[in-house]
This record gives sequence, C-alpha cells and structure tokens, in this order.
Amino acid sequence: MDLNISYEYNADTNFAGCANQTTIPNGVSGANSANASSSQPNANTSEDQNPTKGEAISTNGGYEIRLSALTHLTSSEDAPAVYFISAISPNALLSIYEALNWVPTGRVAVKITTGEPPASNYLAPKLIGQLTQKVGGTLVECNTAYGGSRASTAMHLQVAKNHVYTAIASVDIQDANGSMSLPVKGGLRLTENFVGKNFTNYNSYLILSHFKGHAMAGFGGAIKNISIGLGSSEGKSWIHSAGNSRTNPWAALKIRFLNPWPKQAKLFRTTLATANALPTSM
Repeated sequence: MDLNISYEYNADTNFAGCANQTTIPNGVSGANSANASSSQPNANTSEDQNPTKGEAISTNGGYEIRLSALTHLTSSEDAPAVYFISAISPNALLSIYEALNWVPTGRVAVKITTGEPPASNYLAPKLIGQLTQKVGGTLVECNTAYGGSRASTAMHLQVAKNHVYTAIASVDIQDANGSMSLPVKGGLRLTENFVGKNFTNYNSYLILSHFKGHAMAGFGGAIKNISIGLGSSEGKSWIHSAGNSRTNPWAALKIRFLNPWPKQAKLFRTTLATANALPTSM
C-alpha cells in the first residue's frame, strides 16, 4: 500500500522559525532556503551583512520576533519548507493548504483531536470543514488511555457528534477494533508501538493540530498529534509509560515519557511517507 503524509498545524498558532522568508500567492508567507528570494542570506553571509538582521515577523498577538534571534534559523538547502498565515478562517486554511502544492491520493485521513469535554480546546468544524471536504477526507482519531469521555468508541463517537465533527465528514475511531504493532527502529525506550487497526486503511494523512499547553511536555502540537494522537489507547499507554505498560499510562518518569515522542513521530512519518512527504506548519 502506498502511503503519503502532509503535516498541517493549526492556523491560530503563532509560528516563528526556519530558514528564509519569502512571499507566495494568497497571502501566505513561506520559509525555505530552496525557494527564498535572492535577497536572503546564505551560510557564508556575515552577521552584519545578513539581510535577516533587524527583520521580524509579527504574531497574532502583536509581538514581533526578530529572525536574527531565532536559535534554529538556517539557510541550509536541506531545510524543510515552512509556511505561515496569520488569518484564521476557512479560506485562509485553504490558501495555506494550496500553497503546499500537495495532492493526497487514495483514501484520505484527516487527523484531528476531537476535544475532551467539557472545556478542552479543539479545532472548530467551521474552520476545517471546507478543507476536509476538499480532500475527501475522513476525520480520524483514537481512544484515550486515561479515562474520560473518549475512552470507549461509543462515547468517543458521541463526543465527535456533540462537537459537530460528524456534520462535516465521516469519523473513524481507528482503534475501535483494537491495535496493530509498528516497529520502532533505533528507539531509546521503545522497540514497537501500537496504532489503531484501521491505520493502514488510508493512503494519505493530513494532520490538523491545535497548539496546546501540556502538563508534562510544556506544549503540544503536530508532533504530539501524530505520536500520541495516532497511537491507539494501548499505544498511548505504551508511550506514556516508556514501554512499561499497555494499560497504565502513568508507569514511567516524566523524562522517560518525553523521550519516545520524537521517535514515535518519525515512526509514523517513515511508515506513511513513501513517495510524497511534505511536513508543514500551519
């Protein structure tokens, strides 16, 4: 089965970082040394001559972040493309998606977080509905490992309905029928992890994430949405416990819990992205 993936972050997340800034159609700004204008710096440019010195990007909250102050600023030809748009609307989301020039193939999964009642944040169906329907996507999620209103499939589907997701697309709880194992290569804590059995029913994955605070990690975004989020209930416990338990997510120290996140995200990407991998930041 051919699989490919594109990562999308939430449009209301303020992104700051990456290589070179340029402008592309539909009001979306892009960053990548491969597509930057000739005025952008290169690896041999001194700090005084660096055109990014003094340049800044503005966040939705009105803060300015100087590009020269970004720790991971790079002009490497291998730097991934990053796109930013400050507008928060269905049309803005479509614009940044179209700027990616990425076309999903086969069955398309749109990974979201359905939101834990009663007061957690989640992407508004009105915001993501047009894009989801444009790609012909099925909204996908997995059950939680910590109890709550999304710990069982029936309850989880009711939450999806209450949050109006079922009005914009079909919803698939991927571990409704259990888990499947994926091997983890070179992992510090894990040699395998578990995703929902329906994981391989899709050829393309579009990841829509909202930026959030997290009690243990500090914050969560797209990495969490594909590492923890695409893990089945069993997989969530396995990651949280650093491979100590499939049923108890709290069976590990904090640092051991955080170690598997990036490796798990890489696992999903290498499993999915065979011919068309396009990580993006929304």
